Amino acid sequence: MKPLAVTMGEPAGIGGDITLAAWAARETEALPPFFAIDDPHRLRRLARTLGIDTPVEPISDPSACAGVFARALPVLPVDGAIAGTPGTPDAADAPLVIAAIERAVALCLDGAAAGLVTNPINKHLLYGAGFSHPGHTEFIGALCGAERQIMMLAGPRLRVVPATIHVPLAEAIRGLSTPELIAVGRLTAMALKHDFGLETPRLAFSGLNPHAGESGAIGREEIDIISPAIEALRAEELSVAGPIPADSMFHDTARAAYDAAICMYHDQALIPVKTLDFERTVNVTLGLNVVRTSPDHGTAFDIAGKGLARPDSLIEAIRLAGAIAGNRAR
Repeated sequence: MKPLAVTMGEPAGIGGDITLAAWAARETEALPPFFAIDDPHRLRRLARTLGIDTPVEPISDPSACAGVFARALPVLPVDGAIAGTPGTPDAADAPLVIAAIERAVALCLDGAAAGLVTNPINKHLLYGAGFSHPGHTEFIGALCGAERQIMMLAGPRLRVVPATIHVPLAEAIRGLSTPELIAVGRLTAMALKHDFGLETPRLAFSGLNPHAGESGAIGREEIDIISPAIEALRAEELSVAGPIPADSMFHDTARAAYDAAICMYHDQALIPVKTLDFERTVNVTLGLNVVRTSPDHGTAFDIAGKGLARPDSLIEAIRLAGAIAGNRAR
């Protein structure tokens, strides 16, 4: 399998910390080969600051990763030097952050990389450099020419897909529609089959209102919007349960009955998955023609460069990207 591309992310954040630590754990964690798209000089400085024994070796092409990965972290250099320092971002780095993402996607589309794993960005610092997308995921979707992309959070004990993402709650409720839920359900089922290797995926839809509306007594969205989507998906011979009250669908017994929960808004999905395993939850983008995963945390400026950042989520993101790439190849 081709190596995975790990993007730099915001260089003043913890992306470099956890990338260095992930390479150091490559053998104990049985990680697939990966290379970073970054500034090798800043990674060397950071490794010295952190006291991590991670050699850094520049490469000119992803094909060189195989010969380097066992002895050093392969780094495909960005076209410039990083100005920011741990915890102190510099707007001058924004074009390099954007370029690293663009290059990783291009390498995946060209078949030189098996997938991309993205370190966290701070999109507010990118707007001055021409970044015009709501988030990381939408930017990658545009680069791939994807008609639709959705976010899955995958942890060791739960997978969730929020039907609406980064919008105000009132807008998320107004934006719910039967056609949109059908599309999310189809895409989730397809990804569970082709990316996660589940022959007969099982979906569970949450309700929106308390107690899933109590047959219309506490809201009609379950009757008018969610249930018709479920029935349409069942007519396509998909295994779909719901609408299930959100307060009773995430305990151990309930989770055993489905492979992914489709929730109506952001926090309804992310609170349970992060509560169950915050450190090892991974962000997966569904609907792309490339494999993309990401750690499910932010830049953490307050701990960058201090040796406090845990690499668990990045390690899991690398592992899952390798597994998805393998499943797609099969």
